[in-house]
Amino acid sequence: MGVIDPMLKKFAAEYFTFTKKERVGILVILTLILVFTLLPFLFPYFITEKKYDHTAFEKEIAALKIKQADSSQKFQEKDFDKENSPSYNRASEKNYYEAPVKASLFYFDPNTLSGEGWKKLGIREKTITTIQNYISKGGKFYKPEDISKIWGLHKDEVQRLLPFVSILQQTIPVYPEKKIFDNKSYPKIIYKIIPVDINTADTTAFIALPGIGSKLANRIINFRDKLGGFYKVEQVAETFALPDSTFQKIKANLILTRATVKKININTATLDEMKIHPYIRYNLASAIVQYRLQHGVFLTISDIKKIMMVTEEIYLKLAPYLSVQ
Repeated sequence: MGVIDPMLKKFAAEYFTFTKKERVGILVILTLILVFTLLPFLFPYFITEKKYDHTAFEKEIAALKIKQADSSQKFQEKDFDKENSPSYNRASEKNYYEAPVKASLFYFDPNTLSGEGWKKLGIREKTITTIQNYISKGGKFYKPEDISKIWGLHKDEVQRLLPFVSILQQTIPVYPEKKIFDNKSYPKIIYKIIPVDINTADTTAFIALPGIGSKLANRIINFRDKLGGFYKVEQVAETFALPDSTFQKIKANLILTRATVKKININTATLDEMKIHPYIRYNLASAIVQYRLQHGVFLTISDIKKIMMVTEEIYLKLAPYLSVQ
């Protein structure tokens, strides 16, 4: 035998030596593995499957089958002709095997034959009543084969009577074709739009214009109030979010009866009062105040052009809203 290496022996001793706690832990794990492995096989001993009694259900099914069999016999069978339309010449089986009626054959018109005539042909009272009710309500026989549709008239009776049916020429009613569309012309309704005064109109009047909703109507009025009124119709086009195409559409319906606007005294108005005006804003309002502090009051409205930022275009646009007194 070879000598075991002391280092290998020491390694094996350290690797395969367990403390008391480790041995207990290994035993617990092995026990749990064994329990969970056997647990599925032990279920039938602890959980009993509930048994159901199907006797009552089977009895109900049997009773239902009997009921369906009985009810199906209450309905008489109907025949269908070659065109897959119901034929009314088959009566119930009970009536079908009634004792035959003595009959004689002769040529007849089913549209004019009396009840006695039908009796001579061997037709039963009930079927005669059906025929007379049909004729009294406006029914007609247009060709000999039409008698096959009489309720209660058997196929053999139809074959027996058919060679003797002689119908006078009937005019088959022709109903006029319904016209879905007629050629009648209707006058076109033209809606007239009432002109809107841009300085006095309310939201309702603006909404009546094409392309103007409640939001645009409110924006036009808010813009008018901030300006202090319109002095020309073209100013409406400056309303925020109003498309130029919409303005061109409504322009012909806008009027201005009085071009009176609220004026701002540039010699006395404060910075806060002027900056809210859409044509002045903060920068120009501040420049006007600074000019007054440095040069004194404005003698004329045109003196505002001495402020560098006031161009001719701005002056012409703003002048109707300014005053010096």
